[in-house]
Amino acid sequence: MPYLLALDQGTSSSRSIVFDQGGSIVAMAQQELPQIYPQPGWVEHDPMAIWQTQLATARAALTKAGLGARDIHAIGITNQRETTVVWNRRTGKPIHHAIVWQDRRAEPACAQLRADGKAQVIQAKTGLLVDAYFSGTKLQWLLNHVPGARTQAQAGELAFGTVDSWLLWQLTGGCDDSTRAQAHHATDVSNASRTMLFNVHTNQWDDELLQWLNIPASLMPTVLPSSADFGSVKADLLGAPIRIGGMAGDQQSALFGQACFTAGMAKNTYGTGCFMLMHTGEKFQLSQNGLLTTSAAQVGRTPEFAMEGSVFVGGAVVQWLRDGLGAVHSSSEVQALAESVPDTGGVMLVPAFTGLGAPYWNPQARGTITGITRGTTMAHIARAALESIAFQSAALLHAMGRDAIAQGGQPVRELRVDGGACANNLLMQMQADLLGIPVVRPAVIETTALGAAYLAGLGTGLYSSTQELSSQWREERRFEPTLPRDQAQARMADWEHAVRQATAQ
Repeated sequence: MPYLLALDQGTSSSRSIVFDQGGSIVAMAQQELPQIYPQPGWVEHDPMAIWQTQLATARAALTKAGLGARDIHAIGITNQRETTVVWNRRTGKPIHHAIVWQDRRAEPACAQLRADGKAQVIQAKTGLLVDAYFSGTKLQWLLNHVPGARTQAQAGELAFGTVDSWLLWQLTGGCDDSTRAQAHHATDVSNASRTMLFNVHTNQWDDELLQWLNIPASLMPTVLPSSADFGSVKADLLGAPIRIGGMAGDQQSALFGQACFTAGMAKNTYGTGCFMLMHTGEKFQLSQNGLLTTSAAQVGRTPEFAMEGSVFVGGAVVQWLRDGLGAVHSSSEVQALAESVPDTGGVMLVPAFTGLGAPYWNPQARGTITGITRGTTMAHIARAALESIAFQSAALLHAMGRDAIAQGGQPVRELRVDGGACANNLLMQMQADLLGIPVVRPAVIETTALGAAYLAGLGTGLYSSTQELSSQWREERRFEPTLPRDQAQARMADWEHAVRQATAQ
């Protein structure tokens, strides 16, 4: 049987997963990735640590699976998006730590772009709001602040990449003096679309945007479809050459792994935050409800798009219950505590610990707990914390539905879910009740890695089409809504009232 190896490089860890042709997990390995906080609002990673941990987990996963490199049909790469690396093409050394997607140091540059009236053009070309979240202004900061960087960049001596590009360059020869000249410097459309430098209509780097940020075009990687020939892994790294056939940013990869290939299909990933994407097909549309437009993972050259919304605090509210309040000893205890009461007793918790993301976009909002009475217990607060994840995700899907209907489409008919918190049955039932549509948990919830594996399999001929992949997708459990719609609407109205209280100045 042919196998696929997915390299899943995330914010907090590097993982590698071996899948069989049917999409089942054979073996997995993981290593934690150290976080670097030089000052408040700044977050960095060591690019060499990213590479070394990812390579180590790939080797460990093969060992656990009892397989050699020759047993692996192809490799797929998926990654934390927007994190920015710049390195010297000749020496192979990064010129600075990677600037992580959470980092806010480039906000002054974004404020200047907005003040100069460029935000509307940037959104029309890229689908993105002007924000320090994206890679472009991070790259600009590196060129402006690392001594000698701009001069080297103008001389064509430097390369820029998000984490996928950095890993690809290392895997294909950049890690070795003797093969560095042959290393592949490339990315895929889904990662390129998160830079604020990429025109998603033409699938090309945009000369005007590069000029506005004063970024030499020679820095930029070649952009390929998400399922394509990205080269081969150097033989001595894993024991034999392996073709690299797929690459996508983590959230687009999860959308692909959930077999959401057509317009109107949506997934929500429940992690530290929550990321919801709805496929919109080949139609580019700007949101009127605070969402982003982004490139979906693409098998061919034709642009495909998705609407995206982010909840800043999802599973992190459970960590806060554990670490901040000491309500539980482990996160796994939260469901039982929340189920010990029939409802929240009127308590509403808005976990705006770092402001509110889509569809509210209020960085000044702060966390609030309302509706407390003398009878309120920690169980009520725990249940309200779980509900807050479902409320925020419901607000996102409702915003997507309004955008879809405004564009002549149909609202989402079911929500496919993944991520660690989707294992919480109470939370999933809350989600279905608020949405009024089925919430479907797949048999394989490692859908980010699975999406990368599927892209690699398609790119190397193991699979014939996305239809074949759709037939492989299996649900593990379906949560049907049980709450009457008028009660669900009343609950959402209560939530919006609580949000207004959290955002009141």
